[in-house]
Amino acid sequence: MANYEKQVAEAIELTLVPGIGSLVQRKLLENCGEVSEIYPLAANALIGLGAPPESAEAVAARHYRPMSEEILDWCRHEACGVLIRGGQGYPPILEEIYDPPLVLYSRGDPEALEAAAVAIVGTRKPTPYGLQMAEGLAGDLACRGVAVVSGLARGIDAAAHRGCLDAKGRTIAILGCGIDVTYPREHRRLTERILEKGLILSEFPPGTSPAPQNFPVRNRIISGLSLGALIVEASEYSGSLITARLAMEQNREVFAIPGNITSPRSFGPNFLIKQGAKLVQSWRDIVEEFPPEIRQSILAKENLRTEPAPALELLTEEERRILDLLDTDRATQFDKILAQSQCGISRLSDLMFNLEMRGWIRQVPGNLFVRVARPLK
Repeated sequence: MANYEKQVAEAIELTLVPGIGSLVQRKLLENCGEVSEIYPLAANALIGLGAPPESAEAVAARHYRPMSEEILDWCRHEACGVLIRGGQGYPPILEEIYDPPLVLYSRGDPEALEAAAVAIVGTRKPTPYGLQMAEGLAGDLACRGVAVVSGLARGIDAAAHRGCLDAKGRTIAILGCGIDVTYPREHRRLTERILEKGLILSEFPPGTSPAPQNFPVRNRIISGLSLGALIVEASEYSGSLITARLAMEQNREVFAIPGNITSPRSFGPNFLIKQGAKLVQSWRDIVEEFPPEIRQSILAKENLRTEPAPALELLTEEERRILDLLDTDRATQFDKILAQSQCGISRLSDLMFNLEMRGWIRQVPGNLFVRVARPLK
């Protein structure tokens, strides 16, 4: 086994030992310097450095070495990369946090880690308005070369990934399960799209099921890889608020989309804004908080762009009348639109289809329609 592969195998081995989490790993590495220097220590010495007794015995006896080598062999055959702290390809920005993962399993394009990134997270049960804001802002950031990081969960996370991909940008998904596990199952196609243009990361060994306790743990990676975290919609007890708290602890920026004060999903972002998070109306509000060299590079390129915004003047009077019947934050039944539009079913269907194809409206499950919100440019 080559020297670097040996280092990778030893790092994987340490993460497999029950009771040796990121904080214990940190203590061991602070005292030993390198992972390879941990294994020669006796169990009593490991206990003295903070390892639980049973874990110390397992480390000293190298109980998990065969499993580590088996995982590394699987990674070779499945084109799965392994990044270790201090090793090649490991993102420097993640090294800055208090408890960076010792090992990251990766699939996709590792170049996605080279771009400045923003995390976009939120509720798994968003409103149409929240979905549009997540997709729109992710797309706007992607068009400016900013990578979008999220957790591949239902709702806002998935919308952020889709918005970035639709804008031909790079997105990074952080899993709360093994790199070989698709969760939720309905995101199989989205996962394939991310692998084509972005990157999927997990600190959990292959085969790890999506246990509830894994998701708060992975949130520190979502915020740690990013210059800031944007909260779109989140209820009072949403896991997205954990990501926001972690971002603050990691000295990252926190951004929030304001919401309707009567909506439970608006509690999180509105609360964060009261606590000092930056209110976001457009991508510029986010980029303004980037380090100067990154901000100036993005804005310099932006000044050369000549992308016209869609204009209402391009719509017919009938199409404008239909748009006026729709809201961006509330879905409307087709039958209600039909009654108010004074159009026949066939004519209204044609108008709605044309508006949807041109990006002015969107259909959501239940034969409901919303007007597409267009964040300020």
